[in-house]
Amino acid sequence: MLNIADALHRWCREGRPFALATVVQVSGSAPLPPGTSLAVRADGEVAGSISGGCVEGAVYELCQQVLESGEPPTRASFGYSDDDAFAVGLTCGGELEVLVQRIDPADQPHLTTALEQVSAGEPISVAQVVDGPQRLLGRTLSVFGGGSAYDGTLGSQRTDRTVATQVRALLRAGRTARVAVGGDADTCPEKLTLLVHTQAPPPRMLIFGAIDFAAALSQAGRFLGYRVTVCDARPVFATAERFPHAHEVVVDWPHRYLERTEVDARTAICVLTHDAKFDIPLLRKALKVPVGYIGAMGSRRTCEDRLERLRKTGVSEEHLARLHSPIGLDLGAHTPEETAISITAEIIAHTNNGTGLPLSRVPGPIHGSAPVSRTSSPAALVPA
Repeated sequence: MLNIADALHRWCREGRPFALATVVQVSGSAPLPPGTSLAVRADGEVAGSISGGCVEGAVYELCQQVLESGEPPTRASFGYSDDDAFAVGLTCGGELEVLVQRIDPADQPHLTTALEQVSAGEPISVAQVVDGPQRLLGRTLSVFGGGSAYDGTLGSQRTDRTVATQVRALLRAGRTARVAVGGDADTCPEKLTLLVHTQAPPPRMLIFGAIDFAAALSQAGRFLGYRVTVCDARPVFATAERFPHAHEVVVDWPHRYLERTEVDARTAICVLTHDAKFDIPLLRKALKVPVGYIGAMGSRRTCEDRLERLRKTGVSEEHLARLHSPIGLDLGAHTPEETAISITAEIIAHTNNGTGLPLSRVPGPIHGSAPVSRTSSPAALVPA
């Protein structure tokens, strides 16, 4: 639902009831991930899309039906029709499970508060019950304030506390995901499946080395939704004028900057200096912190020399295995712009457990199932 949070927030402020259709599960090749929503107001206004056009008409009619009848939340499945490719279904061959529910803002003030947080750009996770007892289906609980507070209820204080604990972990990681809870009398007696919608600050891309390749990479990183920092110890090169697409340009020794800045499991570190006096202290630190991706530029010979130097400083083979060096995928890149695409392609593949192979050579669905947050196109990065 966070993909249409601005529209939903406006409707809630106006006190207008609406029907909300949310993708709760996908299988096969589906165009949009779980958590994507479409909403319909009583006057027919529509916000969002759940399938890129394949089943919008059928979902729209189902939303109108639920909105007008006031019937309880209902689930519907949509898939490809072999008999008629133009029938209601996904021509891409996948299947969608959709939860449709009526939302009356007067009955769910906590949802209005959550949408206000989303519209303001604050970090928040909204847990929505997508499977479980009918009386709880569609209910939401929101965790915000950096995970320190929650709002809404799923039926009991014990259940709320249990769910809030699970949701906090997803908020810290910036992930949207399905979570199963319950079946334990001491915490959550009823079994529930939750779809946790998460908005988190944009993931960071730290580029070390103020060179031409860094200028192109900062532009590509920003395009992908990263908050980009370029860092170099040489003030003559590390200037805002040379890196207009970076959110910030820092003059400092790379390892010192990494020690004092905040990183998380979604952070991508790109070392482009290929100078041992900068690389070695930086990588010794970087390989021990919980970031999602670490890559270092250089020729084969430079990369082998760098690995040997790191071994001599005591870096373990387990930590060295996290290093992508030489950085990037083999695209035959030569220019800074082509190299930036090569690097970001590897980051995307690593983030989503992709192969990096041409899709024509990869069997199975085109669209993977990696969770995607509203704030950025890269999905949540996890430590290698």
